[in-house]
Amino acid sequence: QVQLVESGGGLVQPGGSLRLSCAASGSIFSINAMSWYRQVPGKQRELVSAITSGGNTNYADSVKGRFTISRDNAKNTVYLQMNSLKPEDTAVYYCNAHVKSYGYSKGADYWGQGTQVTVSS
Repeated sequence: QVQLVESGGGLVQPGGSLRLSCAASGSIFSINAMSWYRQVPGKQRELVSAITSGGNTNYADSVKGRFTISRDNAKNTVYLQMNSLKPEDTAVYYCNAHVKSYGYSKGADYWGQGTQVTVSS
């Protein structure tokens, strides 16, 4: 079993910054992609950014140039540095990881519990 625990959300003024963290623990043999998604009420969950185990990254157009994803493979942790935040970034942010566990030939997707980010003056 694998658990993802997020932290770092909160209330910030427009133009401010926040850093989200997501640590994976449990029966982990390897982690491929780690990603951040966000969701607002009434809308589908959307991909914000993703990073492979080799460090390749991709971003949603709406956050390019403002958000930076990174990971520490030794700590099984992914980060999302969010700068120049806008009210439209307000959402619940979820961490996702594709994890291969010991004893299993295929990986599986796991989700964190979500952390609220609110951008408001």
